[in-house]
Amino acid sequence: MADAARCAELLWAAWRRGERMTALPEPPADEAAGMAVQNALRPLVGESYGWKIAATSAAGQAHVRVSGPLPGPLFTRFRFAPGDVLPSHDLHMRVAEAEFAFRLGADVHPGDDVLAAVDALHLAVELPDSRFVDFAAVGPAQLLADAACASRFVLGPEVPDWRGLDLSTAGTALWINGAEAARGTGAAVLGDPRTALAWLAAELPRFGHRLRAGDVVTTGTTTPPPTVGPGDAVRADFGELGSVGFTLRA
Repeated sequence: MADAARCAELLWAAWRRGERMTALPEPPADEAAGMAVQNALRPLVGESYGWKIAATSAAGQAHVRVSGPLPGPLFTRFRFAPGDVLPSHDLHMRVAEAEFAFRLGADVHPGDDVLAAVDALHLAVELPDSRFVDFAAVGPAQLLADAACASRFVLGPEVPDWRGLDLSTAGTALWINGAEAARGTGAAVLGDPRTALAWLAAELPRFGHRLRAGDVVTTGTTTPPPTVGPGDAVRADFGELGSVGFTLRA
């Protein structure tokens, strides 16, 4: 635990200063050790209100060289609303992701039907980031330690009557400064965003966590993530379901 605490302090110091490191000086040996660092990081960053899932697309897993998704916390201090102007000076990855996010209305215990516990579906955009120079090369344990590349997150509008929708075929597009930059569907997210949510509900207990009432779970990018930068106007278009727009501070 002393090693986990020290790693967490180094990650949070890099996060606060907008700095990057090559690797942790004593990298976690496996995913359990990586999650121990993430757990030690959480109180340093502050309150969280749910979870993000990284690497839910095959392309994303190949890019960061992992064999499956990775869970990370959504931190309140990095939560934004549509129309906000987001800080952008310290973004390293500089990508935007159009995502489907679920809000839980009840606690989820092992064996529960997680979809029955869902209170709402929201449209969202994540701007993931990493405290590592080459986040694609550090491996799953260090990515978990780094909160699965958690950073800024914009929670958009609630989708009414979502339970009858086929989210796997729901089209999405990202527009940067009025030009379409990427297009995809919910199928990019483990085949269906509902599948990603169920995966997280099953995965968290092995790390001593579970989904709780009020948690927001964002399920991963539906498109290849386009590059964004300071001054950009970003809009995620979910067709008839709505959109999420914001600006990055110049």
